[in-house]
Amino acid sequence: MESIFKIIDATDTQLSDFAALVEAKSSSSGNLLPLNKPTVPLVGFAQAGAGGFFDDAGFPAGQGWDLVEIPSTAGDGTYALSVQGESMMPLYRDGDVLIVDPEENTRKGDRVVVKTCTGEIMAKILQHRTSKQVELSSLNPDHPPRVFALGEVEWLARIIWASQ
Repeated sequence: MESIFKIIDATDTQLSDFAALVEAKSSSSGNLLPLNKPTVPLVGFAQAGAGGFFDDAGFPAGQGWDLVEIPSTAGDGTYALSVQGESMMPLYRDGDVLIVDPEENTRKGDRVVVKTCTGEIMAKILQHRTSKQVELSSLNPDHPPRVFALGEVEWLARIIWASQ
């Protein structure tokens, strides 16, 4: 209450005027105060290729991540990747944010982020996955499809949302 009275005093407002504003906000939205939006850790693709940012299952590891708001709640392992460069054009541009959930099931046609055992991280479209290999097509028509033996893939995670 002390903070509210300081605001009222600083803005030269009457308590009744402040109460009317709170009442108007409460009746128009159903909420007295704005709800906090959920956030997830954010890292750039260039950083993601370096060691120490992900565990073996593709979940964020460590600390010091920036946070980004997402439009809905997400699983515990959900995180965001910032697109860097033009290699994913025309679908994703430099600066777009991809929300990735390693716990989501993947199937043919899903957009995914893949990390190879050599540390390469890429966003692709899952074309086919067997017990021996993973076939990926590129988002950018200038880049050829890629096929990896399953042992060459450290992890594969589904892109569940993108800001553009």
